[in-house]
Amino acid sequence: MKRSERLVDFTNYLLNHPRKLTTLSFFSERYKAAKSSISEDLVIIKRIFDETEVGTVETFAGVSGGVVFTPAISDKNSQEIASEIAALMGESNRILPGGYIYLSDILGSPKNLDKIGKIIAHEYVGKQIDAIMTIATKGIPIAQAVSSILDVPFVIVRRDPKVTEGATLNVNYMSGSSSKVENMTLSKRSLAPGQRVLIVDDFMKGGGTLNGMKSLVHEFDCLLAGVAVFAEGPFKGERLISDYKSILKIDSIDVEKRSIDVTLGNIYTEEK
Repeated sequence: MKRSERLVDFTNYLLNHPRKLTTLSFFSERYKAAKSSISEDLVIIKRIFDETEVGTVETFAGVSGGVVFTPAISDKNSQEIASEIAALMGESNRILPGGYIYLSDILGSPKNLDKIGKIIAHEYVGKQIDAIMTIATKGIPIAQAVSSILDVPFVIVRRDPKVTEGATLNVNYMSGSSSKVENMTLSKRSLAPGQRVLIVDDFMKGGGTLNGMKSLVHEFDCLLAGVAVFAEGPFKGERLISDYKSILKIDSIDVEKRSIDVTLGNIYTEEK
């Protein structure tokens, strides 16, 4: 294999195996090349990844060492992407009866989901995350995008138990927007005690659903690693959850004037 061909395959391998430690011996055997040549390739790939803000490439010495690729996004690029999506969110034709907002086209776009996943994952760089939790149904694609980048599994909380889930654990929670008692359930096989769980959802109003998932995390004897939402909507009163990260914030929805006031969420407005 020529060096140019090797670099292409090498890059493709790293992109498709994020956060995985792979030994230099593996690449040496894969490409039938000396470790010194592999190290030189890594220098080139690392430089390009840094310049294009694709992610970071780290090498570790020793018998158990190797190379790890971590996807990344710069703060500047993250804010630019969020601003672009905010512009889409502000379109007047998104307003549905009852003051709801149509999000399916945004959250149905693979490109948007990849960007949203990178933004959320970027906020938890350096923190141990063992699993992503979300609730059916619109939070699923976001959770999948984040789990793909962090290379951890995601679990789906449901409001109605499914026979295919096996034994489940149920909790009651108070809906923040309607003040009704609701129920959510999760398969007992989903999480192991002691795991660090990141909760992800698409939209938050009063925070009741997110608070319910926090209760589930504790019922499984797991640790809460964080809470992140794509967008937080307008809400009068005190939310049931205060410690969260949001990409976008909807300040107001005027159904009569068909206008939506969208700004950047607390990921960008609060000091880190």
